[in-house]
This record gives sequence, structure tokens and C-alpha cells, in this order.
Amino acid sequence: MSTLAEQILKYAAELPEGTPIVAKDLLHLGTRAAVDQVLSRLVRRSALLRVGRGIYALPVESRFGARAPSTSKMVEGLASQRGEIIVSHGAAAANALGLTTQVPMRAIYLTSGRSRHLKLGAQTIELRHAPFWQLMFPGRAAGDVVRALAWLGPEKIEAAVRKLAIKLPPSALKEVVSARSRLPTWMAQELSAFVGNA
Repeated sequence: MSTLAEQILKYAAELPEGTPIVAKDLLHLGTRAAVDQVLSRLVRRSALLRVGRGIYALPVESRFGARAPSTSKMVEGLASQRGEIIVSHGAAAANALGLTTQVPMRAIYLTSGRSRHLKLGAQTIELRHAPFWQLMFPGRAAGDVVRALAWLGPEKIEAAVRKLAIKLPPSALKEVVSARSRLPTWMAQELSAFVGNA
């Protein structure tokens, strides 16, 4: 019969890369106290990574040795496991849309959950609680537009909207415009002016 540690590692190996491992998901293998103890032991042996309080991940084996799972996969897994909305920060969205050449140095995401830090190998992921309007349209270009405009602020929004109108398909901007009632006044006014002039 395999040990609890072997069973936990087998369970973890069957999960997609970056899926968070939490003790509650392992209670079919043993008691909570036993599972917690074995998880701690596996971290000490470097068989698992401690990502955050009560959250673990299986390192990914490559030909160069073990590495932490990808940040995006870890964040996606956490969002689906916790039922949170987690989206890229406005700076990353602005960079992806070509509105800035600044490349974010830290991995920052906005979340509907509480603010916290996760440790993924040498990298720290910051999850910041954000108002719902900044979490709109997760995984869609319209959502990136909202977050990018929020990060750029009122001073730069007019030029950004003009640039986006050329760059994005009209449907993406229409989607943002359709949500004006949920956006801050300064953003809604600029989007309304753009629609009026279009």
C-alpha cells in the first residue's frame, strides 16, 4: 500500500500544470491533520511548492530541472478553484494593447477576492482586490480596454480611445461603451464623447 505522501504526489501529478493543491481536496486520502503534516513534509523535501497560506503547487519537471508552474496557469487555476474573477492589472493590459511600452516588472492581478501575495518559486504574484467595474469582461478585449483606461487615468484617456478605435475591432469598443453606466464618470464621459464623434 502506498504512503499518504505518494498518494498526494500521484493526485497532484494528474492535475493540469498550475492547479492549486489545497488540503480540503485531499481529505479523501486521509484526515486533515495527516494531510497538513504530509504537505508540510513534501514542501521541506521540495516535492511541492508552498504558494500561499494553505495553497501548494507541484513543480514542473523539465530537462533543465524542476521549475515553478507558469504564473498565468497558476492564476487561472486559483480563479476557477476559488470562484474568483482574476484578471491582469491595467498596466499589463495597456502594454498588451500597445498603449504603453512600459513592461510591468511585477506580476500583479486584480481579483474579486481579498488582496494577498503568492510565492511562485522566485516570483511573487500580487493579487489586489478591485472594484467590480475593473473586473468586467474577464478574458475579453473589452475587459483589457477597461483596465488599461483605468490605469492610464483621465489625462490620457482621449488619446488612448482614439488609438484603440484604429487598433481594435469595433465590437470590442462597442462592448465597453455598452457598459458606460457601470464605469466611473470620467471614463463614461470620454467614451460617450467618442461615440458622439464617431
